[in-house]
Amino acid sequence: MSAHPSIAEFQIAGDCLAVGGVPLESLAARVGGTPFFAYDRRLITSRVGYLRSVLPSGVNLSYAVKANPMAAVVQHLSGLVDSFDVASAFEMKTALDTPVAPSHVSFAGPGKTTVELTQAVAAGVTIEMESANEARRVVEVGNRLGIRPRVAVRVNPDYQVKGSGMRMGGGPQQFGTDAEEVPALLNELAATDLDFQGFHVFAGSQNLHADILCEALAKNVALLMKLAGDSPCPIRYLNLGGGFGIPYFDKDAPLDISPVGKALGDLMEHVIRPMLPEARVVIELGRYLVGESGVYVTRVVDRKVSRGRTYLVVDGGLHHQLAASGNFGQVIRRNYPIVVGNRMRSTDLESVTVVGCLCTPLDLLGDNVMLPRADVGDLVVIFQAGAYGLTASPTAFLGHPAPVEVLV
Repeated sequence: MSAHPSIAEFQIAGDCLAVGGVPLESLAARVGGTPFFAYDRRLITSRVGYLRSVLPSGVNLSYAVKANPMAAVVQHLSGLVDSFDVASAFEMKTALDTPVAPSHVSFAGPGKTTVELTQAVAAGVTIEMESANEARRVVEVGNRLGIRPRVAVRVNPDYQVKGSGMRMGGGPQQFGTDAEEVPALLNELAATDLDFQGFHVFAGSQNLHADILCEALAKNVALLMKLAGDSPCPIRYLNLGGGFGIPYFDKDAPLDISPVGKALGDLMEHVIRPMLPEARVVIELGRYLVGESGVYVTRVVDRKVSRGRTYLVVDGGLHHQLAASGNFGQVIRRNYPIVVGNRMRSTDLESVTVVGCLCTPLDLLGDNVMLPRADVGDLVVIFQAGAYGLTASPTAFLGHPAPVEVLV
C-alpha cells in the first residue's frame, strides 16, 4: 500500500478502504454500482478546523465552489466556512440554496453574461468585476432593476506568483483589471450608483511552497493598500485569494501552512487593520478544503497481458477523472495515488497498468504502478479526487453514463 499522506487519512475496515466509516464494497452496493465518487465529510470538517486553528482571527474563509460544486458538499461547507465564491449562475444558485447570506457570496470570472449579471444583482451577491466593460454593464443592470449592485474590482497584479500550478495573474490576463488601470476605473465608478465593497486578487493556484505564498500575500496586501487610496469610499472587502496546494504525486511535500498563517497574522495586525479597519478580509480556497477528502472508485472488468505487460481494465476512466489521466494540465504525466480498495492489506504486489473503458490510449489511470494482485471485480481507487474531478472531466465523451457522487 502506498505511503502517500492523503491515503493515511482514510479509515480501513478489515482489508477494505472505508469512506465516512463505510467499507467500499458496502458503499458500492449502497450507490448501486461503479464507478462513483465518494467524499468523506469527516475529512472536510477536519481540514476546515485545522485551517481555523492556523489562520489569524478576523480572517474569513471562503470556499471556491468550482473545486467541487456537488450540492451536498456545498451544503455541508455552508456550516463551516464564512462565504462562497462562485464562477457561474449555476454555482451561484447552489450557493444561494444554502443558509449563507447572499452578501457573503462573491461572483468572479471573465465573460459573465448580462443574464448572469442580472441574476447576481437581483440576488444581492458581490460581483467581482473583471473589466471596465463589465462594470458598465453592471451599472446598466442595476438601473434597469432599480437595485444598487454590490461590487468589487478584481485586480490583475503586475507580478506573477512562482510555483503555482496555474498562474492567473501578472502579464496579460483575461482575469481582472490590470493594476495600473484600476485607479481610472475607480474614478469612473465614483460617478455611478454602485455599492463598491473593495478588491479581489487571485494570482495563482496549487502552490505547495509556504515561502512563496507568504511573499505573494505580502505583495497582494501592498498592492491593495495602494489601490485603496483611490477608492471612492471606505474599503469593506478584501479578497486576498488563496492558491494553497495539495500533494498529488509521490515527490510532493504537503504544504506547511503554519508560516502562511503567521505571515497573514502579521499583515492583519500591522498593515490591514490600521489602514482598513472596516474591511472583511477573505482567504479563498477550493482544492485545499476538499481535494483530499474524495476518492474515485471504479471496478476491474478485465485483466489481460499484452506482450509482457499486465493491464487492469476498469469501468471508469478519463471521462470522469480527467486530471488523473494526465490530460488536465500535466506537462509530464505522473500517477495519482492509486490502490486496490478491497485489498488494502495485501502484500502480494505486481506491476500493472490501469486503463479505463474508453476507446483511446489517453484513457490511462495508472501507468506501471505497484498494486496488490487484482482480478475482475476488484475495486480500484484513485485519491485526490475531491476537487476538479467529475465537473472538470468530459463526461459526454463516448456516451458512457455519468457516475454517482456521494457525501458520506
